[in-house]
Amino acid sequence: MTPMLATLSGTHVLLVVLVVLLLFGAQKIPQLMRSVGSGLSEFKKGLKDGETSSTPPQVPAETTPKAE
Repeated sequence: MTPMLATLSGTHVLLVVLVVLLLFGAQKIPQLMRSVGSGLSEFKKGLKDGETSSTPPQVPAETTPKAE
């Protein structure tokens, strides 16, 4: 844990929650959290796809007949 996060108390967290409620309103918070969650899942999916595509593709052996 970083030193800055270690100094947060319950009062600080409550203050941040209240500010977020004032800025976005109670009706927008669920929509905001849904969009953040879907964004994170798309990001993780992209990371997983990137890992599988970063391996070099298998090149098949030459199938053309050799000149005699």
